[in-house]
Amino acid sequence: MPTDTPAVSLVTAADPAARSADIVADNVQALRGLFPDAFVEGKVDFDVLRGLLGDTVDDGDEKYGLNWSGKRQARRLALTPSLGTLRPATQDSLDWDSTRNLMIEGDNLEVLKLMQKSYAGKVKLIYIDPPYNTGSDFVYPDDYSDNLDNYLRRTGQVDAEGRKNTTNTESGGRFHSDWLGMMLPRLMLAHSLLSPQGVMLVFIDDAELANLTLAMDGIFGQENRIATLIIDRNRKNDAKYFSVGHEYVLVYFKNEAKFFEHHGVLRGAKEGVDLVREEFARLTDLHGEDWSAVRAGILEFYAGLPEGDAKAAVSRFRKVDARGPYRDDGNINWPGGGGPRYEVLHPDTGAAVKLPVSGWRYPKPERFWEEFDAGRVVFGPDETTVPRVRTNLFENDGQVMSSVWFSYAQTSTNILTTMFEGHRVFDNPKSIADGQKLISYLTKGDEIVLDFFAGSGTTGHAVMAQNAADGGDRRYILVQLPELLDPTNRDQKTAADFCDALGKPRTIAELTKERLRRASAKVKADHRDARFDGGFRVYKLATSNLKAWQPGEDLQADLLSAADNLAPGRSEDDLLVELLLKQGIDLCEPVVTKTIAGRGVHAFGGGVLAVCLADVATASAEALADGIAEWLLALTPAAPTTIFFKDSGFENDTAKTNIAAILEQRLGDQLLKVRSV
Repeated sequence: MPTDTPAVSLVTAADPAARSADIVADNVQALRGLFPDAFVEGKVDFDVLRGLLGDTVDDGDEKYGLNWSGKRQARRLALTPSLGTLRPATQDSLDWDSTRNLMIEGDNLEVLKLMQKSYAGKVKLIYIDPPYNTGSDFVYPDDYSDNLDNYLRRTGQVDAEGRKNTTNTESGGRFHSDWLGMMLPRLMLAHSLLSPQGVMLVFIDDAELANLTLAMDGIFGQENRIATLIIDRNRKNDAKYFSVGHEYVLVYFKNEAKFFEHHGVLRGAKEGVDLVREEFARLTDLHGEDWSAVRAGILEFYAGLPEGDAKAAVSRFRKVDARGPYRDDGNINWPGGGGPRYEVLHPDTGAAVKLPVSGWRYPKPERFWEEFDAGRVVFGPDETTVPRVRTNLFENDGQVMSSVWFSYAQTSTNILTTMFEGHRVFDNPKSIADGQKLISYLTKGDEIVLDFFAGSGTTGHAVMAQNAADGGDRRYILVQLPELLDPTNRDQKTAADFCDALGKPRTIAELTKERLRRASAKVKADHRDARFDGGFRVYKLATSNLKAWQPGEDLQADLLSAADNLAPGRSEDDLLVELLLKQGIDLCEPVVTKTIAGRGVHAFGGGVLAVCLADVATASAEALADGIAEWLLALTPAAPTTIFFKDSGFENDTAKTNIAAILEQRLGDQLLKVRSV
């Protein structure tokens, strides 16, 4: 370790290591790497930058895009680092030690900032249903000067008066500027959390569809706007002019080229195929190879299906043989015309068959006969008819998802009401079936699904249910504001009373957690043989564990107080979580803990990060340092190790100096730095 720097460097509240990701600094660094000539004395010279960018710079006064009052402030808010942290709430969690799912209570803007170091570029699917701009209050009032303090005050954590958790008046809620100012910084932060192959889905209604589309175009790029889904919820006969019973889902890729490179063409399961497969098995057990009888049974089964996507997907397969239902009327033409024209001889007559108008859909004869041998091409009785494509339902059960589908809203409400023992604690919850459909279509394996407007927790429920159904290991991260419920408000009374019955605080976040507990139990009951992660860790937004020095009238007392760097009432676990966040470690990263010289020491990433937050007496410093060094050398981490201690835990400077000296001597180049917090 260099002799001109302290052996142990202290992390203060002003230190970058104590803050969330500094997006502005990262952007400047990236720009400096691309255009070093554009920097003069550490500042960007935009005249030079324009010259380096050439004709790609738009210098016109009039530009296409969406602007509103407060847009600049909202963008700046997204770029301001957070001084907050997350505190673990093990008592509210389920299967804390084994789960990799997260449920975070707090203002999602601050939480998204805190997630940047640990989760930037790692989230596969963001699936949100933000508050619609209906003219009623919405509960994400951002204070541009100090959003964290604003959050604590409005959720009753600072203000003992329990004031209402909203700011917008009835008329103020109708202003597009307020709503867009709330959404923009969250969308910006969400974009950076997405992986290069990531997808973002945003539910919205007519009021802000156009504005949200333009805002997201500005963040994601219009070329990455993939679709606008339309979900028909139900009709309303009391409408004045038209019954508007649908809502939209905007679909954006982080990078369409990267998504296609990773996934290729998307195909999802045809709805109803599993039902037909079960019926086909029953009919063949009953009728054997009497395909006429089996076909009659399949057609009768189709007739009994309710109108909808499932019936439309399967009912066209009206012929039956040993391979199941099939259709053989597929077009064998080359799409668009000008396809290959080669001679194909009829297998029975030996004569050349009639050519399709646009040429063969298969580029070479060899491919044509491969498809024939596989049973996917059928000939007519003679050469006078063009061959056709055969499609087997059970062998081609994938299809591209439709942009329009029906999803009866009352079904979701009924499911949730049943889960909550007849109490209607949420109005208009998202559909779990829709969530599963989209999650299964866009994610796989152990990918992360994020919902930072968690509400009733449907996204977490859908992730668990889909993992149980297909054996996936997807993870969910939910964020929900602990919005206060008012028992005197008729619309909130049932929910508030239910919280009282549970003995929990009257907040929406408490209902979210309860939904997840009950959903976990339900999925386990519905899929008894399935193995899936049904737990979740709860974290709560709070101010940093590291005190910011705020001198008052008694300067001497304030200086003595500042010597203890930690906020009062914080535990080792609190400090450990903040270290993980600020060092960019996944909160569910596997940890190995070992007792050394009577103190707990934690190792992450195979020993790349080591943490000891126990008190260290001078007499035990040597044994502790030797033990840590021996353990880290045995772990053989892939990169040099950073070791953190609690600054106020050292008995004196001698203990601190001895620890640093021994670690430096024993670990050598394997030691990156020793820091204290």
